[in-house]
Amino acid sequence: MDNFIVSARKYRPATFETVVGQQHITNTLKNAIKNNQLAQAFLFCGPRGVGKTTCARILAKTINCTNLQPNGEACGECDSCRAFQNGNSFNVHELDAASNNSVDDIRSLIDQVRIPPQAARYKVYIIDEVHMLSQAAFNAFLKTLEEPPNYAIFILATTEKHKILPTILSRCQIFDFNRIKVDDMAGHLANIAQKENITYENDGLHIIAQKADGGLRDALSMFDQIVSFSGGNVTYRSVIDNLNILDYDYYFNITDKLLGEDSAQTLLLFDEILGKGFDGAHFISGLSEHFRNLLVGKDTSTIKLLEVSETIKARYLQQSQAASVSFLLSAMNIANQCDISYKLSKNQRLQVELALLKMSNLLSIFNLSALPVSENAAAPNGEVKKKPDTSVNSTQTSQNTVDEMSVARDNPVIYNKTPPVSTPATPSMAIPAAEPKPEPAAEKPKVFIPNVHTGATSIKIPSLKELGKQVEEAALEEEDPYLKGTDKEAFTIDEFLQLWTNHGAKLKADGKAATLYTIFTSVTPVVLGPENFEVPVSNKVQELAFRDERPYLLNFLRTTLKNFSIEVNARVDEQTVARRPYTAMEKFQYLAAKNPQLIELKNKFNLDFD
Repeated sequence: MDNFIVSARKYRPATFETVVGQQHITNTLKNAIKNNQLAQAFLFCGPRGVGKTTCARILAKTINCTNLQPNGEACGECDSCRAFQNGNSFNVHELDAASNNSVDDIRSLIDQVRIPPQAARYKVYIIDEVHMLSQAAFNAFLKTLEEPPNYAIFILATTEKHKILPTILSRCQIFDFNRIKVDDMAGHLANIAQKENITYENDGLHIIAQKADGGLRDALSMFDQIVSFSGGNVTYRSVIDNLNILDYDYYFNITDKLLGEDSAQTLLLFDEILGKGFDGAHFISGLSEHFRNLLVGKDTSTIKLLEVSETIKARYLQQSQAASVSFLLSAMNIANQCDISYKLSKNQRLQVELALLKMSNLLSIFNLSALPVSENAAAPNGEVKKKPDTSVNSTQTSQNTVDEMSVARDNPVIYNKTPPVSTPATPSMAIPAAEPKPEPAAEKPKVFIPNVHTGATSIKIPSLKELGKQVEEAALEEEDPYLKGTDKEAFTIDEFLQLWTNHGAKLKADGKAATLYTIFTSVTPVVLGPENFEVPVSNKVQELAFRDERPYLLNFLRTTLKNFSIEVNARVDEQTVARRPYTAMEKFQYLAAKNPQLIELKNKFNLDFD
């Protein structure tokens, strides 16, 4: 029995033409070889399984080929090509930086660089997973990488470009590999299946390509697994059974039940999915992707974004015609919110079922919001009177009202208190009313906020000048809440002092600092005017404490006395207020002045202040 070779090794590309999905890189490398413009260092970066190491080996083989083809490919027959294919070439060295990441390994590599190539033009060093090198190894590699011998070429490969030092990046030509497209991957799998005499279905190969998420090596590994499972017959059913993938049919059936507002069948289908071992998070994520594909399929210009087989694409196009854009957008939003809160929920199944119930009632909500207002209204004499034709629908009326409010809000003339230019009402804005009612003259005009979800036909639209005045008053009140009350009620000094004492008692009950409480118990405010007071304090500490408490004090005084013009400020008055000893030195000097023997005691025992 011959040894089995996995497809990822057996069908590894040997020329630039056979590389899958990286034409932008292979064309650049072939042109560089033909024009003799090779850099001394290359950096291949990209996700796993997209051909970085493969392209590095092809490049190493091609630049040493003695019989280069006109299209820039290696001949595969010369001594250098045969030695490379047999794995005994002395001019190509591969280093796995994941296991050889020390400074000694890099120094050994640098010593090998000094040896010129044998019977070849270049000596190529391929360093895979280069981001695993240590900081010291990178620094030891810098000088050689920047100025290598003219026969040495370094090819670095990595999946994590951000972990490489910027000094290394600046010395390399950087090539970014893309994720391989689903169609390219499925086509490559089909070619391998034909060479291996394996029967297949295009839908099954597309599922494998989607599951691989852009990595061809992963796709080939799954392909070998499916071939072993199905006995050489790769079908859609065998793929979804072996890879534990939720069938497209479930998503199409659930969408049909949601569009038919059949909540019971929707919940039964979800229970069947859970019974097959699928996770609720996996289901809701797939349902969001299904709604996205339906939305993409509604426009002919975006159909190319559907990365599915032609059979599945036809089903998407058919179902997308039955689902409205409003339903799809709302359902996607509900599914997204469910996906976000799924992991945080203690009852995860209920989260998904609640989302499905919301989706199944979306159409009823849309129909309810679209119901028009009653066409007829009863007249006072008992006769039926038809509503006058407004010549515009409610949606347009609401939109025009919102537009006028936006103009009033954004117009700088309003906020500069300059009378705006009067604009005559357009015919689309004129909405007749059933019976005009006079407005009370003394009533203050209120800010008009239209309801865009109602179909009312009698709406009073204020002018731009009125809107500007209302918006300005609302902005002023929001900026300073004390401006809401414009009345100033008179108060007596006794009332003020009583509130002053009450606030001090509240500070003591709340356990505030003693410095602050002392101000309210030992200091009497000085009257500077009917509504202006000044508090003399003895030092800066008390002034800062009062400054922090001042907003709360003013709020208490203004609201209680109903006068929003009251002002209370603090002033340091060290001349009138006797200075008390504060520091330890000041206290000692104060006591020593009364009892001089304290100085002798301090000097005798060599005491110091605590």
